[in-house]
Amino acid sequence: MQLPVVRGARKKGADRAVAAGLCRDRDSAMNVAVEHARFAQTPLLIARPAGTCSPLPTVLWFHGFGADKEVHLPELCRLAERGLLAVGVDAIGHGQRQFANLAQHACRPPRETPRLFERIVNGTVAELPALIDRLVELGLTDEERIGVAGVSMGGCIAYGAITADRRLCAAAALLGSPEWTLAELPDLAVERFFPTALLSITAEHDTVVPPAAARILHQKLGPRYHARPDRLCHREIAGASHFMQPEEWASTVDLASAWLARFLA
Repeated sequence: MQLPVVRGARKKGADRAVAAGLCRDRDSAMNVAVEHARFAQTPLLIARPAGTCSPLPTVLWFHGFGADKEVHLPELCRLAERGLLAVGVDAIGHGQRQFANLAQHACRPPRETPRLFERIVNGTVAELPALIDRLVELGLTDEERIGVAGVSMGGCIAYGAITADRRLCAAAALLGSPEWTLAELPDLAVERFFPTALLSITAEHDTVVPPAAARILHQKLGPRYHARPDRLCHREIAGASHFMQPEEWASTVDLASAWLARFLA
């Protein structure tokens, strides 16, 4: 798959990035190639180190409720700068396949639209194995080094993805909750996490996606990771809310990027 080259912006930042424009690049001069793609019904935004042709360690990145893959181009480029293939995915009903009535629901917390939210989260999780199959088939992805990351609703998807596809070696769930994908078979689902390297980052004062379920999950997972405690980490950002301050978000992305690169690159 031939990708157009996108050069990093100057160290002091860039305007809001779009897929045909500049990736935000504060610390690196590495070129990043970016393009849109569509596998079956799933729209993608793919970023990778320019000039690479062999299968790469890969991260599938999922956005929040009401957002889309384009919003996270800076994060995708950040991962590509670390040598990863970063694949932004439009969740069901979002982005290039947005539901007609999504906007009227997206301004409300998930608990106020539970049926729609569950449909989107679980439906997107169900698409993931076939998406991975296609990335591997095309020679883009190293099947032994695949990870997942997501923000808010995307974090909920990341938790479900771990139990849906055992090929996932690493995961970063940011401001998400496992309650939407693990509620029906909690014991069975928990058994499917190890040895995936899981980082969960929550916000202390998050009222949109409360951190309690992630805390409980990590408590349950602790004994199952006793042989490899380095592969399990929960960070709670003190004083933070769901809508983080820029410096809090920057720190969160730094932690997630380093975690994923550590276990995949």
